[in-house]
Amino acid sequence: MDNLVKVVIAFLITTICLSSCSNDNLTPLNQEQKAGKVVIKGYNAMPDSIQVALDGKLLVVDKRDAFVKKIEKTYEFVFYDNSIKTVEIINKKTKQVLHSYNFTTAKPVDTLSFYAKENIWIENVLSQKPGTLSTTKHTGYRFIFPNFNLYSKSSYTGTLDAIITKANGQEIGVVQNITKNSFSAFLEFPFSSPPIINIELVKHGTTESYVPGKKVTFQTIMQTNKSKLIVLEEKADANGVFSGVDGTINLTEYFSF
Repeated sequence: MDNLVKVVIAFLITTICLSSCSNDNLTPLNQEQKAGKVVIKGYNAMPDSIQVALDGKLLVVDKRDAFVKKIEKTYEFVFYDNSIKTVEIINKKTKQVLHSYNFTTAKPVDTLSFYAKENIWIENVLSQKPGTLSTTKHTGYRFIFPNFNLYSKSSYTGTLDAIITKANGQEIGVVQNITKNSFSAFLEFPFSSPPIINIELVKHGTTESYVPGKKVTFQTIMQTNKSKLIVLEEKADANGVFSGVDGTINLTEYFSF
């Protein structure tokens, strides 16, 4: 009888210990807990799908765990005893971790926003607001140049300016301080017709090209009442030789600011 009582007591102790743990990771419920949330808003323009994982568990949206184009999802979770939550952005094909982010109780509610393209990664897109137009019938621009010098191999690593001119050569203005990691100053000006404008990239504070012996220009179409966030992109020919700069990516077409 005594042995039976001992067995019953041991069973009850084991049951109580197990029931005091969470279902997922057997985490004791008496640990300090804090609710956490990460809002993910991204755009994948790469040919390969990307995956998003929280502490190794893949994000699933509408039964899909790999994404191209727009990605929008809110992760809700619990921090235990000031633990760290890790979000990884992964190339599904190569399994390469493109970027990794750590979240802590210091900022339990956070936003992760990014734009991804081959050789281009822009962080914190939603923190880079388009410029505010001061009146109607104006247009405005800010620029970022994430793959600056990828193909041109220029020795110049300072900031750039964009000299904007009309089709007839009349100068409209200069957008200053274009860099790899953050958007430039904002320039707005009245819309005019024809809407074609020429943009020339030069070393900051000069009219000198950042690529020795080569004038770097491209054309774009201005739109009335539009404020744009333009991603500049160095291009190369089939042999990998620098062929110029493109400015067709406008982040306001992919994100709501």
